[in-house]
Amino acid sequence: MSADIETEAATENEVVETDAVDTDAADTDEAPAAPKTEADRIARLEQEGDIAADYLEELLDIADLDGDLDIDVEADRAAVSIVGAELSQLVGSDGKVLEALQELTRLAVYRETGERSRLMLDISGFRADKRTRLTKLGEEKAAEVIASGEPVSLDPMSPFERKIVHDAVAAAGLRSESAGVEPRRYVVVLPADA
Repeated sequence: MSADIETEAATENEVVETDAVDTDAADTDEAPAAPKTEADRIARLEQEGDIAADYLEELLDIADLDGDLDIDVEADRAAVSIVGAELSQLVGSDGKVLEALQELTRLAVYRETGERSRLMLDISGFRADKRTRLTKLGEEKAAEVIASGEPVSLDPMSPFERKIVHDAVAAAGLRSESAGVEPRRYVVVLPADA
């Protein structure tokens, strides 16, 4: 193994922690090289959405499931939603099947574009509902910390879930950080003076 390859392998294994931003790969993947203009950026994200929609339409056909696809661009990422009568089997227990489908869809986009995608997939409003619940949880825990002046630790969460809680806590004017080791990483909400 050459020195360059060893250095590259060592760099890939390093872990960097920050206080207020969760550095987990699922929601903070490095974005592809920045497009030259806003129109180029939006066109690239729309292309990702179209590729993802084509892939997911084929998947729905194979599984003989009915579903409508909505494509959007949200916060610098393509977002695809599948809505339909009975799609709970595509969500799975606590969204585990949804997570796997999202990764497969990102791989399909990568295969077509050659660039990593941060595409977000939602099925039957599962992620939207979860975002609402986690935002409320973050706000409640921030209020609890403000009232008590003591840090509060939450239960382990996925990177997606932690990011939502971090954002809600920051909006309340407090700081939070992730602690623990996957798959048991959790959010700690800290008092303003901590």
